[in-house]
Amino acid sequence: MSHTPSSKSFYSINGNSQKLDGGAMFGNAPKALWQRWTDVDELNRIPLVCRAMLVQDGDKTILFETGIGAFFEPKYRDRYGVQESHHVLLDSLKEAGFSHEDIDIVVLSHMHFDHAGGLLTQWSEDKDPELLFPNAEFVIGQEAWNRSVNPHPRDRASFIPGLTDMLEATGRLHLVEGETSDLLGEDYQFHVSNGHTPGMLITEVATQSGPVVFAADLIPGAPWMHLPITMGYDRFPENLIDEKRRLLNDLLEKEGKVFFTHDPEVALGQVAKNEKGKFFADLPLKKIINFTL
Repeated sequence: MSHTPSSKSFYSINGNSQKLDGGAMFGNAPKALWQRWTDVDELNRIPLVCRAMLVQDGDKTILFETGIGAFFEPKYRDRYGVQESHHVLLDSLKEAGFSHEDIDIVVLSHMHFDHAGGLLTQWSEDKDPELLFPNAEFVIGQEAWNRSVNPHPRDRASFIPGLTDMLEATGRLHLVEGETSDLLGEDYQFHVSNGHTPGMLITEVATQSGPVVFAADLIPGAPWMHLPITMGYDRFPENLIDEKRRLLNDLLEKEGKVFFTHDPEVALGQVAKNEKGKFFADLPLKKIINFTL
């Protein structure tokens, strides 16, 4: 007997925004190409958001990632192009009718600071950051966790010192090795992607209107739907392209949607392919609030 997915409500929850080097974000694509897709400032930086996806599923409130947050002290906030000093994610949760205390499960695709930094309180000169989400269980892939505990020199600076210790100390950490989690249930399936960083979890959420995929850094925004476009931050760009092709072909067949974590203009788009065979985000939505699927 086939399983019928439950009805779910989706929300896009913006966290703090960034400006990062366009060349780094678009890898080996020339500026003459990528500047058509986005604004670029005098420092060659492009605007990015750090957007979380919130799902209300029955009595569970699930948050996919937490953005970069506001834990950086000012000199690092400037270095990494973080635009706001206050914790935008908390304000966005409140605007949508939630608090960080309402979240039952936080799913982290990986532990880079622009995806996990929102777990922490806002920087204060006289106080160390503390962990938010006191009632949440934390779900992350075992391999991504291992990378954060023992990082490679290539991305060591992308991890937050002490965060893994804080999460372990809660007793609410769940490390995933398979395609599913008992905590989330059968409507949530993980795809493991290694192209950006080892063990990154891409979550496919089954709905009554086709799947919604939280694409994390596999497809950070609508321009990266185009298969050849990768980031300079990616560990294995060719592998990432192959992973992206498999996922998008599958979603095209299932009439699925992709949720983008870094695109300032598109939160959610339908997977489509044009007459030249190029994938793109159709019917794009910049913001979703109580979007029932």
